[in-house]
Amino acid sequence: MKYDFDNVIDRRDTYSIKYDLAGKGMAEDVIPLWIADMDFQSPPCVIEALAKCVEHGIFGYSKPYDDYYDIVKSWYKRRFNWTTEQEWVVITSGVVVALHNAVNALSEPGDGVVIQQPVYHPFETAVTRTGRKLLVNNLVYENSKYSIDFDDFEEKIRTAKLFILCNPHNPVSRVWTLEELTRMGEICVKHGVIVIADEIHQDFIYQGHRHYVFADIDPGFADITVTCTSPSKTFNIAGIPHSNIFIKNKELRKMFKQEHASNSPTHPGIMSFVSCMAAYEKGEDWLEELLVYLAGNMALIRSMLEENTKKIKLIEPEGTYLAWLDCTDLGLEAKELDKQIIHKAKLWLCGGAMFGAAGEGFQRVNAACPQSVLKEAIDRLLGVC
Repeated sequence: MKYDFDNVIDRRDTYSIKYDLAGKGMAEDVIPLWIADMDFQSPPCVIEALAKCVEHGIFGYSKPYDDYYDIVKSWYKRRFNWTTEQEWVVITSGVVVALHNAVNALSEPGDGVVIQQPVYHPFETAVTRTGRKLLVNNLVYENSKYSIDFDDFEEKIRTAKLFILCNPHNPVSRVWTLEELTRMGEICVKHGVIVIADEIHQDFIYQGHRHYVFADIDPGFADITVTCTSPSKTFNIAGIPHSNIFIKNKELRKMFKQEHASNSPTHPGIMSFVSCMAAYEKGEDWLEELLVYLAGNMALIRSMLEENTKKIKLIEPEGTYLAWLDCTDLGLEAKELDKQIIHKAKLWLCGGAMFGAAGEGFQRVNAACPQSVLKEAIDRLLGVC
């Protein structure tokens, strides 16, 4: 491989949330595989572009030119065959910020918002903290795979104003099929529900699966959708807050921009534009090698668990770099499971209850790390079996 993903880089004492915020009583040698950033250096093209920016030495207020939008547009055309327009794009300082702004802009306090748990926990907080009504369409877990209860989904949608879609789904690693997305979209169109599509993990798709941009499936879907994207996960630049929010519908875009302007009156800084442009223009070969490496990491988890225990199962990953582990056969309550993993295995993972009650008994593992680190982590995890 051209790029070295085996290199173990010491991230401690670098103001890293992942490494430097261990809770009291947590072992010093705990392996942190929780928050979703990677332990790999960003691609050389990004590092070089940022170094050039630093060398210039002036970091004033910034705004992107047309070439920025051309590069972003080209990325989505190449990777997903999605034709976008510059006017659709609203640049924000992150997808979570965009989620909150979209909920505020496109609904009123008391309106219902549908989410599908277990799911990324800021979805719930974006609903509850803004005074909206949380409507949960729990995913169905059968035979070690997740699916959608469409009868319940439509029942919840009937009384909702918004639906927050997660695709690829964090944490269960589903990449929703064209048929699943189409059925959800048709239900939302039927009942006049706006869709906020969080597609931040869209670049992490494993062999045999395909990411369909929800808004590109049908013109009717494009008219009701706010699509949230970012280079942050893909190129490990989450510390440079940046996202591209695509909204084709002029009225929805106007409402979103007004809300965004009231909360975030300035653009992200020059570093965000520089890193995004470099990544999307020159980072594709790095991403392709990364995907191969991550598939190898998932295979390592799968084989180690299958060979050593029947009590912990890997939910087959279709996308993201997040492994979702079914630990229910250990027979431990959620809090006790977390305690065993932190204090006995000395691992810092994300307990499944974080993603809603439907996640209890599960653990999310960030597999975007060198294989030597991941192997040690799974060895430790096996110690709680």
